[in-house]
Amino acid sequence: MARPKLLPDNFTLALVGTVTVASFLPCRGSAAVAFNWITNIAIGLLFFLHGAKLSREAIVAGATHWRLHLVVLLCTFALFPLLGVALKPLLTPALYTGILFLCTLPSTVQSSIAFTSMAKGNVPAAVCSATASSLLGIFITPTLVGLVVTNHGATASSPWHTVGNITLQLLVPFIAGQLLRPAIGKWVDRHKPVLKFVDQGSRYCSSSMWPSAKP
Repeated sequence: MARPKLLPDNFTLALVGTVTVASFLPCRGSAAVAFNWITNIAIGLLFFLHGAKLSREAIVAGATHWRLHLVVLLCTFALFPLLGVALKPLLTPALYTGILFLCTLPSTVQSSIAFTSMAKGNVPAAVCSATASSLLGIFITPTLVGLVVTNHGATASSPWHTVGNITLQLLVPFIAGQLLRPAIGKWVDRHKPVLKFVDQGSRYCSSSMWPSAKP
């Protein structure tokens, strides 16, 4: 039986199902800690495998694609916050504050890489853009929140601590994959389903953490 054209792909259906289950049965306590570790490991493995897969030339080309990076950064830190402000007449004050905060955040790394890879897009550029967006967001997001959100009581952690976490989680595995590319690059190319599984698995893990596990 042919698959209906309007029916989303299995990955999208599974992702929606994961979010739905997490909405009614959110991770809490030790389960939340475990899934957080699994998610971090999955993201690190994702960057490691992409580092082993991508050639040095492709990474340089992706990193120097400045027009693409400029568009991504403008959409992330200018267009989306403005769209959030425009929604004020339609939202309650509490929901408006939450939407504004969401609009000032950079996209999740696993979404940027996984969806770009699934769409057969420019993965090297997505890796560079997602990493840059996450690093810049450490400093830009609090500034934007201070400008567009009032009466917020969030306490920001040390930005340099966050930079260290992003470096360890994203850049170190990616560089390690690049260094090991001569040894494992061909194996990664021959086992593309492994990379696809890690791409999608990282999304499932992070989706299972929604909503926040904090009471």
